[in-house]
Amino acid sequence: MTRFVLRWIPLSLLAVALAIMAGGCEREGGGTAAPTTQGGGGAGGGVKIGFVVKDPTEPWFQNEWKFAQQAADEQGFSLVKIGATDGNQAMAALDNLAAQGAKGLVICTPDTKLGPSLKAKADENGLKLLSVDDQFLDADGKPMADVHHVGISATNIGKAVGAALAEQMKTRGWKPAETGLCVVTFDELETARHRTDGATDALVAAGFPKDRVFKAPQKTNDVPGSFAAVDVLLTQQQGVKNWLVCGLNDNAVLGAVRAMEQRQIKPANICGIGINGTDCLDEFRKAEPTGFYASVLLTPRRHGYETAAMMHKWVTAGEEPPKITYTDGILITRETYEKIMKEQGLL
Repeated sequence: MTRFVLRWIPLSLLAVALAIMAGGCEREGGGTAAPTTQGGGGAGGGVKIGFVVKDPTEPWFQNEWKFAQQAADEQGFSLVKIGATDGNQAMAALDNLAAQGAKGLVICTPDTKLGPSLKAKADENGLKLLSVDDQFLDADGKPMADVHHVGISATNIGKAVGAALAEQMKTRGWKPAETGLCVVTFDELETARHRTDGATDALVAAGFPKDRVFKAPQKTNDVPGSFAAVDVLLTQQQGVKNWLVCGLNDNAVLGAVRAMEQRQIKPANICGIGINGTDCLDEFRKAEPTGFYASVLLTPRRHGYETAAMMHKWVTAGEEPPKITYTDGILITRETYEKIMKEQGLL
């Protein structure tokens, strides 16, 4: 009898262990791959804060995590970094954080329409909630005013581009009758529409004629998509001597500049200003200037460090952050980008 018991106890324990593991996997994954979780530093004294991003492979989100970790190290809390690329993973991340004893969460959701569900899940788990970058939308598609948010004012960023283009047109002495504004559009994305509309509105407000605004709709949001769209526009508008260029981001403007170069339009007759400031560095490093003049650098340090610090204060001291915080961008050129990006901790 003794030999029988000794032989079967390990198997019983194994069965229990497997059952526990199976239950845990089912609870966290919900039938999909589990979210990517990375540990964080900080002494913390037991205080844990989650930071969930929708694409952990993107440099923007990697920088947000880097700066959030700096806040954790300096202020002494633990940061749990989770990548959630779809809605199921985002919902599972909140249960994951609650199970770890986290008290607050900063999140860039992969789907803004999940706002009500994420808010309910956070309330259920006792997590203070702060959205970053992309604002939650309610059932009617309107921004959720009851969720604290730190984001980029897409319209204001676009207006900064338009104002800089107007200044460059004046500096270069370009005549309106010889100049066109190439707007690389991607209206399927609300942020893109706000950025390009903002740039157009600012330029028109500065006196640029509306009938010299030409749109080039992208089918895909990348350099090849922009190139193809602008190539069609250039065929239609062959009489334009000088081109101002704006778009959703750096890649939209880079694609436009490449299309213009292929048409033998000289860099001196192109002034493109992008947004992001991270995808244009190779362009700035070229030996000779191209038609890509500048970019509005967005600041991941504010979106990472400041949001994590806000949440820490809210959790530990009850200091509630503002309901809405909008960040600005910084214009960078090939002459200034190194200095500014070093100051921002990006180089």
